[in-house]
Amino acid sequence: MFINRHESATGRVLASTALALVLAFSLAGCANKRLTTGSIKRDDAPSVTQMSAGELDKAADALGKAYTKDTKNRAVAMRYASVLQMDGRTDQSLAVMRKLAIDYPKDRDVLAAYGKALAANGQFEPALDAVRRAQTPEYPDWRLLSAEAAILDQLGKPDEARSLYRRALDIKPNEASVLSNLGMSYLLTGDLKTAEKHMRTAAEAPGADSRVRQNLALVVGLQGRFDEAEQIARQELSAEQAQANVAYLRSMLAQQNAWNQLSDEEEATN
Repeated sequence: MFINRHESATGRVLASTALALVLAFSLAGCANKRLTTGSIKRDDAPSVTQMSAGELDKAADALGKAYTKDTKNRAVAMRYASVLQMDGRTDQSLAVMRKLAIDYPKDRDVLAAYGKALAANGQFEPALDAVRRAQTPEYPDWRLLSAEAAILDQLGKPDEARSLYRRALDIKPNEASVLSNLGMSYLLTGDLKTAEKHMRTAAEAPGADSRVRQNLALVVGLQGRFDEAEQIARQELSAEQAQANVAYLRSMLAQQNAWNQLSDEEEATN
C-alpha cells in the first residue's frame, strides 16, 4: 500500500490526490470530458456520463437554445445544468441552478440539484444548507442523505458522513451508489483496505454503474495493483483509455511517494 507511517499526513495527501484521480479515471486518459464522480448520484447520470466531449458540447448547445426560450422550464434547466457540469462548466451550471432555485424555492428536487451544483463548484457550506433544506426529516430521502454525506466528507467530517451513509443504507439496503460513496469516504482518509471492501460490495450490487466500477479500479490502483486496476477499468473504457488512466495513476502515485520522502527528510533534519 502507498501509505507511510505518518498516517495523518498521508491521509491529507491521499485526500487531495484522490480527488484528482477520481477525475483522471473518468476522463478516459484525459482525452475527453467524461466525468464520473462517485460522490453524488444524478438521476440522469447514466446517459450523461457516457457522452463523449463532442456529444456533451452538442447537448449543451441544443439545451442552451431551449433554455434561453424558457428559463423556467424545470426539466430543461436541470438537464442543461447537468450537461454543463459534466462538460466542466461548473460556474455556468451553478448559475442555471441558482436561478431555478429562485423560481422553485420549495421544489425538493430543484433544491437538491442546486446543492449538488454548489458542491461541484467547491461551495460546500452553502451546498450543505441547500441539501438539508431539500430533505424531509419525517420521510428522509436516501439520495439526499448520501449527497449530504458526500459534502461532509469534502468538509473533512468523515464520522458524520459515514453515519449518514449508513442511514441511507438502512433506507435503501445494498444501494451501489451509497456503498461506493462510503468507500470513497474511507479512501479520502487513507484507509484503502476498508475503501476497497465497500467498493467491491458496491460493484457487485444490483444497479452498479460505470462510476462505481471505475472507483473500484481507482482504489485497487492506489494500492499498487495496476494490472488488476487496468483489468477493471477495461470493463468500462477502451483498452487505450484504461491504459492511459493507469499510467496517469502511476505518475500521481510517484509524485505522492516523492512528497512523502521529502516529508521524511524534513522531519529527520528537525
